[in-house]
Amino acid sequence: MNFEEWEPIYEEIVRYFGFDREEDERAAEILKVLLPRDDLVLLEEACRGRDVCVCGNAPCLAREIPLVRGTVFAADAASLVLHSHGIRPDAIFTDLDGATDEYVDMNREGTIVVVHAHGDNIPLLRHWVPKLPGPLVGTTQSCPLPGVHNFGGFTDGDRAAFAAHSLGAASITILGFDLDDPHVDHIKRGKLYWAGRLLALLEP
Repeated sequence: MNFEEWEPIYEEIVRYFGFDREEDERAAEILKVLLPRDDLVLLEEACRGRDVCVCGNAPCLAREIPLVRGTVFAADAASLVLHSHGIRPDAIFTDLDGATDEYVDMNREGTIVVVHAHGDNIPLLRHWVPKLPGPLVGTTQSCPLPGVHNFGGFTDGDRAAFAAHSLGAASITILGFDLDDPHVDHIKRGKLYWAGRLLALLEP
């Protein structure tokens, strides 16, 4: 999805949650400065023509581990669940709110960390990005910049799916998603609502 297609959806999301687009754009500029490199080519190599499994962090992921195969994209802390089962994801898509030193270790071993900038995570960007020694890709939900990409998507999980789609995955399998989880707060419920709407756009 190019930005011209994405922008009207993004503007609707901004209105829905009351986000500040200017702060999203400021965060993207800060991430651009913090990133030591852009390893997009590695992310594309992990996708192009491959079967990609996108893993969310819903409790059902633990039960679905036997179904994980192909290129593995983890939504933030889903990476920790996968790693605890002996699976190091090929990429972690994260706004860093679930980041731990285990992310640093996986990144050092070759996991691509796809770092997302938005208006509420600037301190996390400044804390974690300099600690990540391995392959990095930057993303934004606002206007893309050189080295900071926008594939579409909003939450960590649906951004991973949009990236796989944009970068030429042969197929995308979704695991560890519970879009109807009744036990979440109203903010999370809103995010799950949008994740469902956005993932529906990728259905053939």
